This record gives sequence, structure tokens and C-alpha cells, in this order.
Amino acid sequence: MAGTRLQRAERIGDASLPDTFQTNELLYYERFKAYQDYMLGDCKTSEVKAFTADYLEKVLEPCDWQAQWCTDVFDVLVEVVDVNYKALKAQVKLVVPLQCETRGCELTEEAMNTLLEATLHKVPLQELRVVFDESGDFDQTALALEHLRFFYKHIWRQWDDEDEDDDFDYFVRCVEPRLRLFYDILEDRVPAGLVAEYYSLLARCSQKFQEFSSLRNGISSDSESELDNVSMVEGLRMYEQMEALKRKLRIIENPLLRYVLGYKVNSGQQSCRAKGPRASGGRMVHVVSVSTTVSQLQSLMADKLGPKFSGEEFEVQFHSEPLLAVSACYEGDVVIVLPGHYNVTSSISIPDSISVEGFGLPDEVVIEKKNKGDSFVESTGADVKISNVKFIQHDAIEGILCVRQGKLEMENCVLQCETTGVIVRTSAHLTMNMCDLYGSKGAGVEIYPGSVCSMVGNGIHHCKEGILIKDFADEMDTMPKITMVNNVIHNNEGYGVILVKPTFISFSETLQSQQLGNNCHFVVIENMSIMQLDKEEGKEEMKGEGTLQVDVPVIVVDDCSVKEPVSYSSCYVVPPEFTEGNDAIKKELVATSAKKQRRQKSRLKELGVTQADDNLLSQEMFVSIQDNQFRRNGMGSFGTFLY
Repeated sequence: MAGTRLQRAERIGDASLPDTFQTNELLYYERFKAYQDYMLGDCKTSEVKAFTADYLEKVLEPCDWQAQWCTDVFDVLVEVVDVNYKALKAQVKLVVPLQCETRGCELTEEAMNTLLEATLHKVPLQELRVVFDESGDFDQTALALEHLRFFYKHIWRQWDDEDEDDDFDYFVRCVEPRLRLFYDILEDRVPAGLVAEYYSLLARCSQKFQEFSSLRNGISSDSESELDNVSMVEGLRMYEQMEALKRKLRIIENPLLRYVLGYKVNSGQQSCRAKGPRASGGRMVHVVSVSTTVSQLQSLMADKLGPKFSGEEFEVQFHSEPLLAVSACYEGDVVIVLPGHYNVTSSISIPDSISVEGFGLPDEVVIEKKNKGDSFVESTGADVKISNVKFIQHDAIEGILCVRQGKLEMENCVLQCETTGVIVRTSAHLTMNMCDLYGSKGAGVEIYPGSVCSMVGNGIHHCKEGILIKDFADEMDTMPKITMVNNVIHNNEGYGVILVKPTFISFSETLQSQQLGNNCHFVVIENMSIMQLDKEEGKEEMKGEGTLQVDVPVIVVDDCSVKEPVSYSSCYVVPPEFTEGNDAIKKELVATSAKKQRRQKSRLKELGVTQADDNLLSQEMFVSIQDNQFRRNGMGSFGTFLY
């Protein structure tokens, strides 16, 4: 077909300059395909410049096309007369009469010609934007310059040239993850705190690399002077700092590691500070309703306000939106949301110990988030309670509900997710009873190390994964404490419950054992086989090339650890295939905990601590995982993901 397939980028401002091609709104797959199939292929890092020059030579018009030379100071119309592909520069001449737009200065035709003469009429290809042409003859030239410009602005790093992994595919190792991260940030799929941390690390690493390069260039190779020796020591220190920054960048750039480990960067954020108790010492009941009837008010007084909040310390305040009510709360306040559909445009942060309860059934009290943001509901209060509310999420990056710290108790709530589900951060405590959660494109519930999570009688379904338990390579991370009783986890795309953990160092390394309270010890080997030991011996000789003695630590798994017995009735007998996942989850959690304890002891020995305090090393978990049902999950009831 004749004619251009690209859009026109209309000029904003000085109309004397012609329009250019609109190329900076390309989709992810368009850039991915261009770099993989045409520009870079399977080149090594050292071959990037040669492959790029070869690509440009094939697709760029060699001469006789007009472009805007765009800098921070001016945009000027020039004509390209030749291209130096290896140097990534074009030889240009000024189009007369002068067509130019300046920022903060005045330029004449004579001054511009003088500037071009100083640069030998050569300008970087990245600074050229092709003038729009409807014929389509310059589409490939415009796209090639866009790919070049984007690559050196967002993908290439100054230190890539010195990459020690030069034997590996540069596209797979660097281009693809950095490109994916750029679009994840562009499409608001990365928490704002993590984005800020990434760009901060990038700036610090660039500065450190420049300092290191200047120092290295100033050291003479054959000099043995004291000054050069000091500089070499300083250079080594700077190199180690730069490598540490590069490792952190790689964690955020890698999609998997960003998902598994990147939480540590952003886990301490808190949207607002707690107000504490009111100075007057009173408490407020915040009633939320857009409009209400007399009969609703009578019912509210008779069923809720009268019996529970008739004391002199309580006052009543009315609000039209849940967000306004929560924002007005102090320690100990109560928010009562009357039936209705409430739309909120920003996150709901709960920093104080308050109670939010719907006055009616969850389907009658609906709070829906319309705009994008890091999270929908964020709880950091010491003791927060939410009940009888339905939350509908749209475009929340960090989940429909994030318990960053403190304790949150949820009861009889409905959570309709669109992106991520409930997140329980390190040191946070979630109690979730009789709730219904569905629709998450990730895990329905994400449980982080060191957290406490109790789930009783919930339904978790139609998510990518049901429950995701995160374990990390750092041996100082403690295992989460988990109670799962009588939940129904069904119709999830992947596993009902999945444990994310690091790959073991050695396949011959055994996991530690547990005491199950049945007069037997069990040693769980990496392939999950179980060897029964006599309780009096506490160790087993494993036959092979030699004899291996395994000390058996005590890790208690209490199937009755719920403070109050959970009673429920069932009108039918659940088939065993729907409940067999309970034992598999318990065994894997205990085995992983024992493994981490062993690594901790080994680490302390390396540091010279020969007598470690058992309290410091304790990985005891209360785990009550029983009577959960797993139905129609795509990959089964339980699985592990090694990274």
C-alpha cells in the first residue's frame, strides 16, 4: 500500500517548523520485535555497536531527507547529506531560510552555521527526528531512529561495555528485562516506591561509574608511587560499591526477582501517620451515607447506635464518602457504612486502630475504586477491624488490600480483585474469617516472611494462584506463622497454595527434621521422601559413600494452635482427594523452616559465633492447616516454585 503507516506528531508551539513522525508511542511487542529480530539479535555485549551500525545501514536512507535536530536548547530544521553508521552520526546542512525554535536564547542563521562548522557538520543520529512525509518512503528511517534513541536512553548502560558475562546473549540478559520494566512502569504495574528506588539506584550507579572511570584513567599502569597505590585501593572500594548497586538494579529489572524480592525496597512505606487518641478523650462514630431514609435511621439507632454507642464518650458524625470518614478518624473511632455503592478515586489508608463495618450484607455495602494507584486499602494500624463490606478493585498495583504493619481483622467481606489480592507484609498480622476473594491476576493472598496470617472459613477462587507463601534466600528472614482451617480454595488457574523459595545449594544436602508429637521423628529429604526414626535415637545413619549423622531440631507443628476451637458442621463427607493438600503444605513448610534454621547456624559459625542463642535461631511455627478443601485448581492443590 502506498503512503505512510505512521501517525503525524503535530508541532506544539512555533508553527514555522514542520511536523515529524509520531514514533514514541510504540507498543512493547513492537520494540521487542525490532530489537530481537532486526537490531540486536543474539549479539554479545561487545557486539552491540557493530550490530546496531549494520542494522542502521540496512534501513536508514543514506541522504536527502529532512529532520529536526532537537537539543535541550533548540530545535532546528536540517537536511541529511550523509550518514556515518559506525559513529552513529549524520552529516547535515542547514535548511535556509532558518527554521528554528529556541529555549532561553536567540539563534541566528550565522550562529547556527558556526555551530555546525565546529561539529564538522556532524550531529548524533539520536538527536534527529524525521520530518513527516506522507509518501511512506521514510517510515523505516523514522522507526530506526526511534529504536536507536530509545535504546540508548532507556536500555543501554554506560557499564554494559565492561560486562563480564560477554559470552551470553545481551538481548535476553539485559534488553528484554529492562524493556519489560519500562513498560511495567509506564502502565502503572510497579509500586511508586519501587520506581523511585530504581531511578535513584540508576543515578547513583551512573555517578559511581563516572567517578570510577575518572580515577582509573588517572592511574598510570607502570607507576608504583604511593599516590597511585592509594588510588588503586580507593578504586577497588568504588568498584565494590558499584557492583552492589548493579546487583540491586538487576533484581528490580528482572520480572521474577522483582516480584519475589523487590518487596523489601517498598515494604516500609506508610501513606500517613497515626493520629492517636483525641485530645478530649472522646470517641466518634462516623456514619457514611449518601442519602438515607427515616426507617434506615430508626433501624441504625435500634440495632447499632443505641446498644453499642450510647455512652457519653461517643459522638456521631455523618459523611458522604468512606474515604472522608476514615480520614477523619482518631484512635478507637468506628465507621459505620450504610447500604449503597460508593466510588472512591484514591487509596484508603488506615493508620489508626479503628473499626469499619457495613450496616447490612456485603453485597449491599459496596466500595469501588475507580482510579489507578499502588493499593486500594492499606492498613498500618495496631488493631484494625473491617466487616460486612464488599470491595471492588480496579488497577491497584499492590493489591486490593495491603497489611503493611500492625494487625487487621476481616470478617464477612467480599473482595473482587482485578489485579492483585490481599498482601500480608513482613511483621504484619492478618485474621481473615468467612470472606470471599476472587478474580486476582496474581495470587489471591500473598504471605511474606515474618508475618502472621490466620484464615478460617474463606473462599479463594478464580485467581491465578490461590495462596502464595514467600520464602527468601536471606537466612535471617523468619518463616510466616500460618493458620488455615476450613477454607475452600478452588478454580484457580495454577496451584491452590504455592511456596516460593530459593533453590537448595546441594541436592545431597538434607533438610532438617520435625517432631510431630507421635513418638517419631521425621527427616524430610529434598525429594520429600520421609524416613522414620526412633525417637530415643534422634538421628539416622544414611547409607552411601559415607555415614551422615543428622541432628534433629525440634520444630513444633500444632494442629490445635487456634486459640479458640473452630467448630463447623458439614452436611456431607468431603472426599479425601479434596483435602489431601493439607498434609503436603504442612510438610513443606516444616521442611523449609528446618532448612533455614540449619543455614542460620552455619552462617553464625562462619561469623565465629560458636554458641548461638536458640531463641535467636528459633524457627518455631504454629501451623494449623486442616480441613481445607482444594477443588479444580489447574495445577493441583500445592506446589513449590524454586528461584
